[in-house]
Amino acid sequence: MTTTAIVMMIVAMVTVWGGLIAAIVNLARHPEVAESEPETLRVEL
Repeated sequence: MTTTAIVMMIVAMVTVWGGLIAAIVNLARHPEVAESEPETLRVEL
């Protein structure tokens, strides 16, 4: 592999894996609430 190919491969990998990590962090901080799931009510006994 040439140096250019290696650099482009690293750039692509950082883009893909960085986007995946950013998406996971975003979902962990702001979880989506499904509209079909009813809200649970806490009942103390």
